[in-house]
Amino acid sequence: MKFDDFKYERPNLETVITEAQALIDTIGAGKDFETEKEAVFNMFKLQDKVGTMATLVSIRHSIDTKDAFYEKENEFFDENMPNLQQYEHAFMQKLLASGHRPRLEQELGKLMFIRAELAQKTFSPAIINELQQENKLSTEYGKLIASAKIEFKDGTYNLSQMTPFLQDKNRETRHQAQLAVSKFFADNEAQFDRLYDDLVKLRDTIAKKLGYENFIQLGYDRFGRTDYDAADVKRYRDQIYQDIVPLVVELTDRKAKRLGIDNPKSYDLALSFLSGNPNPKGDRAWQVERAKKMYEEMSPETAEFFNFMLENDLMDLDSKTGKQGGGYCTFLPEYRAPFIFANFNGTAHDVDVLTHEAGHAFQVYQSRDLLPDYRWPTMEAAEIHSMSMEFLAWPWIHEFFLEDTDKYKFSHLAGAVSFLPYGVLVDEFQHHIYEKPAMTPDERKALWRRLEKKYLPFKDYGDDTFLEKGTFWFRQGHIFGAPFYYIDYTLAQICAFQYWIMHQADSKKALDSYLHLCRLGGSKSFVELIETIKLKNPFQPGTVKEIVKPIRNYLDAVDDTKL
Repeated sequence: MKFDDFKYERPNLETVITEAQALIDTIGAGKDFETEKEAVFNMFKLQDKVGTMATLVSIRHSIDTKDAFYEKENEFFDENMPNLQQYEHAFMQKLLASGHRPRLEQELGKLMFIRAELAQKTFSPAIINELQQENKLSTEYGKLIASAKIEFKDGTYNLSQMTPFLQDKNRETRHQAQLAVSKFFADNEAQFDRLYDDLVKLRDTIAKKLGYENFIQLGYDRFGRTDYDAADVKRYRDQIYQDIVPLVVELTDRKAKRLGIDNPKSYDLALSFLSGNPNPKGDRAWQVERAKKMYEEMSPETAEFFNFMLENDLMDLDSKTGKQGGGYCTFLPEYRAPFIFANFNGTAHDVDVLTHEAGHAFQVYQSRDLLPDYRWPTMEAAEIHSMSMEFLAWPWIHEFFLEDTDKYKFSHLAGAVSFLPYGVLVDEFQHHIYEKPAMTPDERKALWRRLEKKYLPFKDYGDDTFLEKGTFWFRQGHIFGAPFYYIDYTLAQICAFQYWIMHQADSKKALDSYLHLCRLGGSKSFVELIETIKLKNPFQPGTVKEIVKPIRNYLDAVDDTKL
């Protein structure tokens, strides 16, 4: 069935609540084990039914934010999902207290119960109103970003469509493009400030109502992090500062020399080569055709997966007016189907996002028959699949970049390393914000700029006074919609680098290990997953230092002045 034929029907809340309450009442009511087990699986089915409809709405709304019908349905779910969450909460409370819990843990796995205990801390019916407000504010941010209409040269562009200008070989084009993008954010500065201020204070209120000191631990608990905490993350950030920032400073100096620029500005950082960045040599359809060839040759499993995506129109890749920015992968349980959303813009980002989101989609396709709780791992583990897939694609990357293949490989690897300081900057910023939620907007901006100078000491905004005062983070949607998520990308990147290293030595071993990881889904915690597939733990002192050595050796061996 094609995606357009997937039928949407608004769930009848009264029916859903009646069914959920009946299942809740079954648990711990002196029923036998098989009856309780049946109630658990019926609850899973009910959750999948509602979740499929909510995901359909979310996808169709993000594809066209101006579609009045799906805008209204999106508002319906923003309003009502927190109400339904209280029934899931009550169900898990009963399950945790069940006399049959030991046998249920045997059947369903212990991790589900560990996560359920964590989830109990993150929800109470007393915060439903605040959760509804949080949903609405996050949606408002997405619509504000999608509303960008930037007049530049002879056209009008959204934020994604401005990317090629920001990477243009002509320095003044890059300069003016950055100023044009900054103007959109500056014109809406008061709205961004209001949205974030409301979100921070709302989340602090939620945390305190739930008995937390502040939102930080609640943010961690919301993501189901069971085997590390903020102190572990701080030690990890320190590794990045000590072992990665110096390398990124060197790579930035090398880039400046390649570009022949003595005093590089922020608008120079997106361009890697005077001859232009490596771009795919064809349009979206051409790239998808090459991706099909790649996945058919990579393995029987990837072949089956990608052809399923194509045959069912489960990708929306073109950038268009009214479409939300960014890219994501999600899953429609009742159709057993992943969905990939992206905004192609003619740059190498197209290939990166296609392979990245395909990594997510392939993982959930492999684990789609696991229990709902185990289809996806926690976020930091989920990003291993996506980032590793970008590197597993290297043997076929010439299909996309032709004569620019060496250029792409260098910039891809250098770019992945260079991302790490930014990723931990976003994380440290949020820790400070939620430690002191009463900060003013100006204090938040000053904090951001101070941390930029720590982790990205080469970032000089020149005459862009708006960015100089510390506003770059306005465009980082995760800060608004998914606080404390962003560190997950960096943790996963350290794991993905290990797949890159493994793949250089033994491609079959790397692919076999990757497939095993995908099939595990979320049946283990982050640290358990990486231990199972024998990757090094990013939190362990010395891990980052060890992993960066072969990466540095590869980059140092390339004469980038000839690219």
